[in-house]
Parts: sequence; structure tokens; C-alpha cells
Amino acid sequence: MAPLLDTVSPLPAFILGALTSIGGSIGYVRTGSVPSIAAGLTVGALYGLGGYRIHTKAPYGVELALLASFVLAGSSLPRAIKTGKPLPWGLSVLAVSGLLVYGRAYSQNASPKSA
Repeated sequence: MAPLLDTVSPLPAFILGALTSIGGSIGYVRTGSVPSIAAGLTVGALYGLGGYRIHTKAPYGVELALLASFVLAGSSLPRAIKTGKPLPWGLSVLAVSGLLVYGRAYSQNASPKSA
């Protein structure tokens, strides 16, 4: 697992965590939506914890960041397709970027190493 931890940056997870947390907070302030703040802070915390674990080279950092991306994509993509509104599309872009960054890192680590 060391090669993965040496090459993956925690920065995308920290950025995605901050953006989702801030977005959920703004959603709550603007509309009073408790689900917005709960989801934003939860997904933000998953990204933050994943980024921290990647930074400290602890296990499961990439997996936590990937989980946060799946949760965000699972909630935002259907709304983006259904409503066509800019906010769900923006969240979907964030989710897909996390899926690409951390999905690639996870798959590189999971693939068999040739001798």
C-alpha cells in the first residue's frame, strides 16, 4: 500500500470537503434546509477525514474520499438530471472529480503488481 500513499495528494479531499461543507451551510442559511447542512457537513467530514488519513499515510484514506464521492454523486446526479438546476450540476461535477481522482488511485492500488 505504500506506493499509493506516496503518490496520492490529500489536497483534493480537503478542497472537496471544504466546498461541500460550505455549500451545505449556505443552503441552510438561505433556505433553512436541515438536510442541506446535514448532508454537506457529513460529506465534508468524510472528505476531510479521508484527506487527513491520506496526509498521515494512515490506511483507508483513499477509500473514505471515494466513499464521500459516491455519496455525493448518489444524491446530486439524480437531482441534476431531474431538475436541470445549476446547484445539483455543480455538486455533480465535484462528485465526479472526486470519483476520478480517488477512483483512479484506488484502482491503481487494487490492480495486481507485475514483478
